[in-house]
Amino acid sequence: MLTHLVSGTLAGWSLIIAVGPQNALVLRQGIRREHLGVVLTICILADVLLIGAGTVGIGAIVLLAPWALEILRWLGVAYLLWYAWGSLKSAREASGLEADTHQRSLKSIIATTLALTFLNPGVYLDTVVMLGNLANQQGPGGALPFTIGAMLGSLTWFLGIGYGARGLSRFLAKPRVWQVLDVLIAVVLVILALRLAFG
Repeated sequence: MLTHLVSGTLAGWSLIIAVGPQNALVLRQGIRREHLGVVLTICILADVLLIGAGTVGIGAIVLLAPWALEILRWLGVAYLLWYAWGSLKSAREASGLEADTHQRSLKSIIATTLALTFLNPGVYLDTVVMLGNLANQQGPGGALPFTIGAMLGSLTWFLGIGYGARGLSRFLAKPRVWQVLDVLIAVVLVILALRLAFG
């Protein structure tokens, strides 16, 4: 159970750490300490719901059509490798992150957070399809702890970057930091892809 929990947490981190618009928003709001609690609440609850939906949804598909699991497995392998390649490309083009100085209202921040969370096709591929797929590859009794681990990964990541952003603002401005993160993400994704393919 602990192995599945840790695997889920690592998978959650690897798929969420990519420097996209949602993470950039959390970092910026964290650096500025502006409506940070609202932003974090939306991001975390959305991920918990989407991860749970992915596990339940993929599980339902497997029950109705067991052959679908094999198809999803290889689609998952291909997607993880593609994502890893994207992380390596991102490492070559990494740039520092700077917080903007434009003041935003709470209403505007809520709308922006919801849009970046639910209007991004990537969130459905990563959180619903990919994590749901990985959860249902864990075998009997493994899906639930893996799912909880993925949720913990989301929770700890968002809280970490949100509340740690101000202290890390100078650190995060260095392109080299993002390059190292992107390379580490790529390594984890390749390991997950190999485990999914041969595990």
